[in-house]
Amino acid sequence: MKPRINLKPKGEHKVRDGHLWVFSNEIAAVDGNPVNGDMVEVYNSNGYFIGAGFYNKNSLIAVRLIDKNPLNDIYVLLQNRIKKAYSLRKMFYPNRNSFRMVFGEGDFLPGLIIDKYNKTFVLQINSSGMEINIDNIVKILKDDFNAANIFTKNEFNFRKLECLPETDSVYLGNADEEIIDDGTIKFKIDFAKSQKTGFYFDQCDNREFIEKISAGKTFLDAFSNSGGFGLHAAKAGASKITFVDSSSAEVNNAKVNFQLNNFEIKSEFETVDVFDYLNKCISTNRKFDVVSVDPPAFAKNKKSLPVAKKGYEKLNRLAFQVVSDGGYLVTSSCSQNLTKADFIDIIETAARKTKKVIQQIHYNAASFDHPQIPVMPETTYLKFLVLRVFENGNL
Repeated sequence: MKPRINLKPKGEHKVRDGHLWVFSNEIAAVDGNPVNGDMVEVYNSNGYFIGAGFYNKNSLIAVRLIDKNPLNDIYVLLQNRIKKAYSLRKMFYPNRNSFRMVFGEGDFLPGLIIDKYNKTFVLQINSSGMEINIDNIVKILKDDFNAANIFTKNEFNFRKLECLPETDSVYLGNADEEIIDDGTIKFKIDFAKSQKTGFYFDQCDNREFIEKISAGKTFLDAFSNSGGFGLHAAKAGASKITFVDSSSAEVNNAKVNFQLNNFEIKSEFETVDVFDYLNKCISTNRKFDVVSVDPPAFAKNKKSLPVAKKGYEKLNRLAFQVVSDGGYLVTSSCSQNLTKADFIDIIETAARKTKKVIQQIHYNAASFDHPQIPVMPETTYLKFLVLRVFENGNL
């Protein structure tokens, strides 16, 4: 018999509605002696079974639910869920071989992220239950997806919260390089030097959208990383692209990718702090037809949110001032703790303070390979906004 978790009344309603996390303060009692990663059965306050999940006594998230039914064969469940996740991606991206194949809770596989780069699979293991099942996951990728390389590039802050070792492992092949495409643009991925798992798949659909507004335009790709937004602007026929990032490695990646795609339009590659660069543009009255700002997360947790909001407002105030009259600001936030409403309010405040009139053209979240659970705000984090920008009185 599996260990049993009995919930307090206050914790059972969100689980009943589809949330996949049980927090430690929502548990009334634990029957049995489960160890971290064990499968447990969860019961409501009236003694009715409501789900099965992975247990972790050392984590604030004490149970990550994985099924609404009693679970007997974890291998079969993992196999079926991973195959279904893959099929969903291929429905949206039939001609792509690289995408986020599993998005944790969004694919009902809590604590597991799999990014597919051709036949290379890069994992992030963020729960003790998935850590225990790593051999099953590797076997599925080898047997069902013909994997050539399997390794982890973990987010150690998440593993620390789960009391997991802050290490990475290679399970098959090597962790060298891949050349992928996002449907149209090629990217060289050096896994040893790259951030996250190697590439930010979450902005792929949004990068494609900016092609609609970039033809014949001067384009600033700020926080350019590997150059995704600027490269799509180049594909659309922008007149000149300026890539700016504080990381010399990322600026070099953008340059390599620009050359990899054989673009011949005018380009600049600047290694400099984005805030400093925008201030310099303001002081020299330099303007761009399209300005894209895609910063790293300013709010890593709720405590840092007030400071993060000020940072986003400052960034967008500066960005507004370097957009040509009638041009476009493309602005993003990947801070999960910042809501859509708060983000839009920040943008409106920045526009007002810089005396700009703005017209919302497009809003989106993460790409289709990042499905969300409506009752789990934790699965929704990216905010992507495209605005047309006018000087006051120049509509």
